[in-house]
Amino acid sequence: MIKVIIGHRVKQGADIQPILLKLRSNAMQYPGYVSAENLVGEKDSSIVLVISTWQNVENWKAWERSKIRAELYRQAEALLKEEPKVTVYRVVPVQRWV
Repeated sequence: MIKVIIGHRVKQGADIQPILLKLRSNAMQYPGYVSAENLVGEKDSSIVLVISTWQNVENWKAWERSKIRAELYRQAEALLKEEPKVTVYRVVPVQRWV
């Protein structure tokens, strides 16, 4: 299992939520998608994180390369201050504490 964290810097007054909802809706159709959540900075609401969970990195990469994802991010470009930062983490099972 992996977690993908995508950090966005949104322009003042821009509403990126509709595009994020479309991204999630489409990602849900891809093999290996598990879940996602959106977080908005408490002190700085221009920071928006999307944290998604995928069964494996291959499933994520298939979604990352998809035409629909690319098109939705093209639509988001006008709302963003900079390129989104994508970081992928492997989920490590918690071992029983001794």
